[in-house]
Amino acid sequence: MPKQPEKITPRCPIRTTLELLGGKWKLLIISQLSDDRLRLSALKRQIPDISEKMLIQELKTLVDSGLVSRINYGEVPPRVEYELTTSGKKALPLIVQIRDFGLDYQENLE
Repeated sequence: MPKQPEKITPRCPIRTTLELLGGKWKLLIISQLSDDRLRLSALKRQIPDISEKMLIQELKTLVDSGLVSRINYGEVPPRVEYELTTSGKKALPLIVQIRDFGLDYQENLE
């Protein structure tokens, strides 16, 4: 028997996930942080089409939501790195599935 669709409510799990991970950049940022801590400049190099302002804004949102942690080493010049939290790492399987869906979709277009 097929699973019933999720009931849409103001706090349904799908909406919560989209609020946390939706948008053009968040999943790309999370995917870049999957293996290691990175500084802002390294993230900017790895996602070249994001503006620095947008990257900073999205990182702040991800930090505020508890998916990414910001490590400030308190040095001069300032050194700040970002890494995935345990909650943020739980998004990685979603990214793999989204990537696989995109690859399959592109192959079927050709």
